Amino acid sequence: MELFTVADIPEIEPGDDLAAIIADRADLRSDDVVCVASTVVSKAEGRIADLADFPAGPRAREIADRLAELTGEEKDPRFAQAVLEESVDLLMEAPFLLTETRFGHIGVNAGIDRSNVPDGDLLLLPERPSESAARIADGLPTDRVVVTDTCGRPFRYGQRGVAIGWAGLPASRDWRGQLDRDGREMGVTVQNVIDELAAAANLVAGEGAGGTPAVVARGFEFGDLPGSENHFREVEGDYVRQALRGWSYTAEGEA
Repeated sequence: MELFTVADIPEIEPGDDLAAIIADRADLRSDDVVCVASTVVSKAEGRIADLADFPAGPRAREIADRLAELTGEEKDPRFAQAVLEESVDLLMEAPFLLTETRFGHIGVNAGIDRSNVPDGDLLLLPERPSESAARIADGLPTDRVVVTDTCGRPFRYGQRGVAIGWAGLPASRDWRGQLDRDGREMGVTVQNVIDELAAAANLVAGEGAGGTPAVVARGFEFGDLPGSENHFREVEGDYVRQALRGWSYTAEGEA
């Protein structure tokens, strides 16, 4: 598999045709996978907001006050309000806000970005990233598109690329029932393909001012294994999430 960036993508404005911009700058093939950063998807979809758009309610002020007390830094309750409005579940409220978005992604601050927003205070994630991926695919020679974001993970330091939306390929491929090298039947391995593509794309896309928002993965073959759209873990089988429901944070870092 080969990965390369799509060069010279301009600053994206609301209403821009991302598919046309990418197609004009890359000689795409029908079996390519195009990985697009959620940042530019959000900008094209007008998901730019100001803090003034989110007048803080009592819950947001309470959260901001507690975070300020724990961290020793002033927190804007309007930002907490934005996070609450972009979320359907608040898993942790200290020492940071860990939430579930409306489309099922779990991340810090509902994935709201406060950098790379020249015309506003906040950049919200796309409302329905898989629909965004499908719309972009409609304008490309390939129907395989992954919308990516960067976020941290439990038990790991730092951030990596993850998929938050996808179109044209299954989210995962199922190795259960296949034999390993010793002839044993595999019973649990389900490979999250779109996350792995997003992480690989993030390596070449880069970060910060030098980052590029679109990467093409060429030569990826899904194979003939069963695929599924399973990506975000259901609450019933997410034991870490269930444990968080009974956990609270104190200034000493103890539950």
